[in-house]
Amino acid sequence: DVVVLNTCGFIQPSKDEADEAIRSALAPRHGRRRPKLIVAGCYVERNAGELAARYPGVDAWIGVKDFDKIVSVVRGQPFRHSRRTYLYDESAPRAVSTPGSWAYIKISEGCSHECAFCSIPSIKGAYRSRPIRSIVAEAEELARSGAREINLISQDTTYYGRDRSPRSLLPRLLRDLGKVPGLAWIRILYGYPEEVDDALIGALREDKVCRYLDIPFQHADPAVLRRMRRSMDARRALRLIDKLRARVPGIAVRTSLIVGFPGEGRTEFASLKAFVREAAFDHLGVFAYSREEGTAAHALGDPVSEDVKSRRRGEIMALQAEISARKLRMRVGRTIDVLLEGPSDEAPDTYIGRAEFQAPEVDGIVLVEAEGRTALESGPLRRVEITDAGSYDLQGKLIA
Repeated sequence: DVVVLNTCGFIQPSKDEADEAIRSALAPRHGRRRPKLIVAGCYVERNAGELAARYPGVDAWIGVKDFDKIVSVVRGQPFRHSRRTYLYDESAPRAVSTPGSWAYIKISEGCSHECAFCSIPSIKGAYRSRPIRSIVAEAEELARSGAREINLISQDTTYYGRDRSPRSLLPRLLRDLGKVPGLAWIRILYGYPEEVDDALIGALREDKVCRYLDIPFQHADPAVLRRMRRSMDARRALRLIDKLRARVPGIAVRTSLIVGFPGEGRTEFASLKAFVREAAFDHLGVFAYSREEGTAAHALGDPVSEDVKSRRRGEIMALQAEISARKLRMRVGRTIDVLLEGPSDEAPDTYIGRAEFQAPEVDGIVLVEAEGRTALESGPLRRVEITDAGSYDLQGKLIA
């Protein structure tokens, strides 16, 4: 009856993807009645008027401030628009779309930083944290339904609680979540390097907290970082990474980088490559710079060609593939805990799983051999002996 298409409006490729999905949803159905189409999310919040003119066949548009009005929108009823981005709580109805063994919990909305390349503050507004009690209550419900891992997400997870009075910082949230029965892993995604302090590093050693941290550095060259309105250059970043690895043995560090930002010439890109080589990240993603209206960097133009951006992205990813393969080979022969997600379609008697050092959907997997299809009978967290390694994925066999 109704199709709700939720969109991202962060960078141009995501908007292109949304446009393609809207056109597909509006395509003729060969004699069948087309469902009512509601387009929602960040792209709508950013470009509502333009989109409505471009796609008159869409039945309704809903931005990020009015997700809780979705029933009224579906029914075609009038509603009053909210002034702030909608932030759900533990009482909001939720359908978990991830495998039953793990789930995401969103702990905040918005961002109060002013990075020159980023459109998030203009879409979602200033940072707003959920109360700890609300997050813990949601984690308890997820654990009762079978989730063993929760992944804490927001636009800036390490800023959590700094906007509340009294302040309730991330280490306290991690301690309270660690008391939730049934949970085995609590993972932090999307941090901000300047906010990784001694208290948080100490919390990464807590029972149940994954020894894993996702901290997007974005770049390493000081001049590029100044234009980005970021401050942690390669020298400081390497010190932080060394500190994390010394104080949290076995920690996996993930980062995200941007290539092709205005002012990134050959010398600046060489600095970035040298940083990646020296940091030896466990996981890494690279984005080609997307010039976005409403950001401070828009005035800088887009002088680096798309071909150069693509080539530089490929060079960084090729370098990271070598680093990742070398690190994964060192795990062959070891026995580790693996969270199984379900059977694999690649081969009979195999399951898809992840280790503590692998975040869902963005990192590699562990392909687990198991005789028969009964590997999940005693629970999703199992001991696996690693038998082989590729550039990003591992293979192993289930042991008793």
